[in-house]
Amino acid sequence: MNLLKSFVYKLKAFDLVAVVFYLFLSAMNVIYYYDVRHWLLWLIVNAFVIILTITIAYFEYKHDSIIWRIVHYWYIAPLILFTYKELYYLIEPIRQHDYDWLFIIIDRKLFGTDVAPFLLKYSCPLFTELLQIIYSSFYLLPIIFSLTLLKNRRYVALDYSIFSIIYGFYLSYLGYFILPGIGPRFTLHVFSDLNKQLPGLFFTKYLREFIDIGESIPAGTINPALHVQRDIFPSGHTMITLIVMYLSVKLKSRSKYFFIPIGVLLIFSTVYLWYHYVIDLVGGLLFMIFSIWTGKYIFNWWRKELGQEEFEYDKF
Repeated sequence: MNLLKSFVYKLKAFDLVAVVFYLFLSAMNVIYYYDVRHWLLWLIVNAFVIILTITIAYFEYKHDSIIWRIVHYWYIAPLILFTYKELYYLIEPIRQHDYDWLFIIIDRKLFGTDVAPFLLKYSCPLFTELLQIIYSSFYLLPIIFSLTLLKNRRYVALDYSIFSIIYGFYLSYLGYFILPGIGPRFTLHVFSDLNKQLPGLFFTKYLREFIDIGESIPAGTINPALHVQRDIFPSGHTMITLIVMYLSVKLKSRSKYFFIPIGVLLIFSTVYLWYHYVIDLVGGLLFMIFSIWTGKYIFNWWRKELGQEEFEYDKF
């Protein structure tokens, strides 16, 4: 027990979140083993991820080298994507009903119409191209922000930012379990006609295909609505982008002059490009507020456990 404790106390707060979430995913695989394909394989994979996380944290603490520091900070990026794909094998068999009907009703109650088709009347290929490029850059925004902190050697601020981002991602993933849905591309539009009805210029079609592959519906997929990832509520694009925007302001980073305008356009693009209902964005905002509010307490609780100074925005 003391040996395990000595390893656990080498974890940073973002490692701790990853370990806890993978324990949650493992529990879901065990509880719903009858419905989940390859549940035992996922248990083995999850155990490997947990061991890998603890090992990376231990070696970075033990050797305190630039190589291990880089590995420790950047293993999180592929881990988030890998976690996202595991959800694909869990949510659909566990939560067999989508809630798009509910999101559509709420949007119509709020706005008196379906917002995405309404915006279609004001679309133009140049604007669509711009927004598709910005939407596709979503996963790069947290990386770019983290690099700005790393460049300035603001390591505690970087630890907090990475924690806030991964904590935000994993909270949004919990939302997908609660209210799964597939989005207006499939419910309010004809998915196969997307490039005809909302065309871009040069890259839009290819960026859409790239995103579709990430959502498990490569070109030629029959009945893509049956196979697409259930990942619309809350809008993770909205939630994580808001977290990055918020951190860039609170940490007084000059990068805020980049992230605020790009973030606003990215959030708007989620509806304009038919990926989300407006209520998904509202959900993303509410989840972001909850994430920031609770996340700082968790981060400082763990720093206290490690005997470290409490984090404050102005100190680090």
